Amino acid sequence: MNSPDARFSILASMKGLARRIAAVFAECSAAQRRMTMLRMAPDRYAPRQAQAPDTYAEFLFRTSGALLHEPPASARSRGKTIRTWLAAAGQPRR
Repeated sequence: MNSPDARFSILASMKGLARRIAAVFAECSAAQRRMTMLRMAPDRYAPRQAQAPDTYAEFLFRTSGALLHEPPASARSRGKTIRTWLAAAGQPRR
């Protein structure tokens, strides 16, 4: 039981478990951040949510909330998808 292989196996298992727990917390944090953005969006409280804005000023007001950022051109040119970039950047998925 005290062999180096057994200790390495236990340590590797513990690292894997810690990594999974950290991933769960990161996903929860991203989901909470996204829900806050959606709840605070001005468009959610507009009287006519499903209809297009009548004026340019109304359009600007509706889109004044936080927007998700797309990956930079250098990341897109390397063949990375937007989902891969968002996950690496810690941004919530759409």
